[in-house]
Amino acid sequence: MLGRKFLDDSVDRGIRLAWRLLSGRRDMELREHIDEAVGYIRSRTDFKPQLGVILGTGLGGLAEHVEKEEVIPYEDIPHFPVSTVETHAGRLILGRLEGKKVVMMQGRFHRYEGYTLKQVTFPVRVMRALGAKDLIVSNIAGGMNPNFRAGDIVVIVDHINLMGDNPLIGPNDDQLGPRFPDMSEPYDRKLIALAEDVALELGIKLRRGVYVAVTGPSLETPAEYRFLRAIGADMVGMSTVPEVIVAKHAGMRVLGFTVISDECFPDALKPVHIQELIATVKKAEPKLVVLVRGVVARM
Repeated sequence: MLGRKFLDDSVDRGIRLAWRLLSGRRDMELREHIDEAVGYIRSRTDFKPQLGVILGTGLGGLAEHVEKEEVIPYEDIPHFPVSTVETHAGRLILGRLEGKKVVMMQGRFHRYEGYTLKQVTFPVRVMRALGAKDLIVSNIAGGMNPNFRAGDIVVIVDHINLMGDNPLIGPNDDQLGPRFPDMSEPYDRKLIALAEDVALELGIKLRRGVYVAVTGPSLETPAEYRFLRAIGADMVGMSTVPEVIVAKHAGMRVLGFTVISDECFPDALKPVHIQELIATVKKAEPKLVVLVRGVVARM
């Protein structure tokens, strides 16, 4: 019996040791990938951004207002995923927006493209390593709040993660952030107040809302819209939440905006096509661009 117990204990210790070694390797691998991506970007420019910006579907026009220092296709950056959505340009832009140094993603990645959430959020890690301390995210989403209309701009005040996954699952690297990051304020209250002040000054109607993230790519059924509305969501989309989780893990302040692409009221649903949604967002884009520029100028 003693021999068997000794053998079992030895096996357990071996398994625990192997797991610690594997976990440590995974931590090192992520940091190595971040360092390699940052090293490549640094080989092209020594520009150090203060602010990260992620532009979603149909919202890439803000990039035209950046005084560009460097523009890098995603496929050139080590370990960066590549955009497969046709409305995403797939470029990392470094430059100045309203006098602030920014690093801007013109196009993002999604779980439905086949990427893991760690891959989806890798660019946020790189932005933080480059020097960005704040993050502005934008997206389009279906509006479930009966007060919302297609084309409305919403500042995100909270979110619900229904992706069935989390980008922080697995070994935690304490150098990147804490094991259990606090999410009591995922979207910074002071930045939300600033956005509302700027919108009021500019005469732009800005709504508040809770964003729920699902994996997609199929749109929701009437029953799913009823469920999502019942649990407290105002709009539903397929992005943003993983990036915000990683940004908060890294200690960044976050501000988020949604453009309502269509009205998702279960009893009045009509078939929709992506081209129609993009057209709606494009009409609202100039207002969002002016709003974000105004916010950035005062950050």
